[in-house]
Amino acid sequence: MTMREGVLTGGAPYLEFGTGSPLVVFRTVLPDSANPTGAARWAELRSLRSLAARFTVLTVGRRPGLEPGVTMAELAAHHAEELHARFDCAVDVFGLSTAGCLALQFAVDHPGRVRRLVVAAAGPRLGSEGRRIQREYTELLAAGRYRAAAAALAPTAADSRPGRALMAALLGLTAGRPADPDGMVAMLAAEDAFDIEDRLGEITAPTLMIAGARDALYPPELAQRVAGGVRDGKLRVYEGRRHHTVMSDRRFSEDVIDFLVPPGAG
Repeated sequence: MTMREGVLTGGAPYLEFGTGSPLVVFRTVLPDSANPTGAARWAELRSLRSLAARFTVLTVGRRPGLEPGVTMAELAAHHAEELHARFDCAVDVFGLSTAGCLALQFAVDHPGRVRRLVVAAAGPRLGSEGRRIQREYTELLAAGRYRAAAAALAPTAADSRPGRALMAALLGLTAGRPADPDGMVAMLAAEDAFDIEDRLGEITAPTLMIAGARDALYPPELAQRVAGGVRDGKLRVYEGRRHHTVMSDRRFSEDVIDFLVPPGAG
């Protein structure tokens, strides 16, 4: 698969691969603002491989040097500026987790730039338990306690106390210092303050919400609120899936392609 990479006009890094009409993928919070390399790049490409068989996928990261206090609206404006320079028409947009919230903000503030919208493992705001977990994670990350921060995410991967203890130990062992912790903290803080529940009716693009039934950060009822609040919304809930496993469900790519390419569209 031919891959191109570079930096957009506003400074955000991108990878581009696949064939077909454009599908812009906002990256979720990663340890580095630069394009992923090594195993992280392999994981990104693998997760989007089936979509790249039908679309030209453009994965877009955050700009380097995000300032503390940056808002989700400002992050969406960054992408609007960059996509306006890149495309002369509305494009399909996808976001997962934090980037799903960013995609929703983008669709609210810049409706003319979105043809169709797909959002997974996200909602109009964090759930109450999700906010508690993420605040603890963000505070530990900001304090430079990277192993403890990783361990704080254990509730998103297990339900029982022994399971969470095991996951906390495993996550803590594998954690290292991120290349851009300040950028991560800034983006997570923007997500913590994000709430567009009273603006969902402003999303004019047809919208597909995909939720994991066992998502601790964004429970499926939040995705339901989006699907019911936008002008043209659909909802898919994957039983047994958690926050980080929604895209690994075998139905994911088929559901996304069926939504983005309606019957008769070619």
